[in-house]
Amino acid sequence: MTTTMRRGDAWSWMDDVVPFVAMLTITSLDMVVLNFSKAAMNDGMGSIVFVIYHNALGTLILLPFFIFYIVRKADRPPLTFRILFRFFILGLFGICLFQVLVYLGIGYSSPTMASAIWNLGPGVTFLVAVIFRMEKLDIRSSSSVAKLLGTMITILGAMVFIFYQGPYIFHRIHSSDSPTLLLSSQPSKWVLGGLIITTGGVFGCMWIILQTATAREYPDQQALVFFFCLFGTLQCIALSPLLEQNRSAWVLQPGNGVTAVVLGAVCSTVVHNNVVTWCLRKKGPLFVAMFSPLSIVISVIMGVTFLGDSLYLGSAIGATIIASGFYTVIWGQTKEKNMLMVVTGNDLDVLDEPGSSDPLLSIRNEQEC
Repeated sequence: MTTTMRRGDAWSWMDDVVPFVAMLTITSLDMVVLNFSKAAMNDGMGSIVFVIYHNALGTLILLPFFIFYIVRKADRPPLTFRILFRFFILGLFGICLFQVLVYLGIGYSSPTMASAIWNLGPGVTFLVAVIFRMEKLDIRSSSSVAKLLGTMITILGAMVFIFYQGPYIFHRIHSSDSPTLLLSSQPSKWVLGGLIITTGGVFGCMWIILQTATAREYPDQQALVFFFCLFGTLQCIALSPLLEQNRSAWVLQPGNGVTAVVLGAVCSTVVHNNVVTWCLRKKGPLFVAMFSPLSIVISVIMGVTFLGDSLYLGSAIGATIIASGFYTVIWGQTKEKNMLMVVTGNDLDVLDEPGSSDPLLSIRNEQEC
């Protein structure tokens, strides 16, 4: 019995470590793709061109794996019209709206702004989860109040980040013949870019909630990711005549453009979608969202090093406020989980704060696969 318990503890430990390492790696890869895509856009590539090319290439990479999976697995769940329509909506929210808006906003601003605004994710995800009844909001519960307060703080921090730049903290000066100058952020509409990224982030949070529910209802991950990418790519192609009328813009130039498309296809479309879908099914939407603050650090380092970005006081203040709100939300979520462990471990009927049983039940349901 002791050996069995030790094996169970080992598997439980792996269930926590593997998703953590996976999301840590994915967050780093996402920032690499964002910075290369910004460099490609600085060289003249349109945001919709990048979104279509890297998703189309990624879908083609997924196709043989999907076909091989269909041939090998005979007991896969049936693809009903309802499930296909759900995949269609996932493509609309996760690619056609989220990615197009985010990369369009990055073209106006920078990857650093995108990484900072993504910290709105846990708060907005919490609000969306409340709307879809995946989370309970109880003002008598300190954990619910913490998540609501943290959401308000992150929104305040995002507004500071977008609308206030302030003086330079770090300003990189390039010589006229410096190759890095070609990659530096061009004059941009900073506020407009921030608002566009924020709008895209809301759709991204809605995608996370819908993707979580879909992954648990239809656990065939290969089919889910393939059809989600396929539908999203086709939707972007249908939308492209409205966003890019210049035919010459569709000619892929060697250099940053090719590198960005290949990295986006492999890292974002293939690896990111599969890993995030798996983590959503295993750990839930807030676990995926909690890695957002790490992206700020990675993006600032890469932006200053490779894109020649400058760091502003307003950006630092806004990022600090957002991170504070983020960890307030995470504290509330952790408190609920710890209370759940007390209840399930000691079989208690009375909790330490009134009205806290409902949120616990929602988290128990959220974490079941």
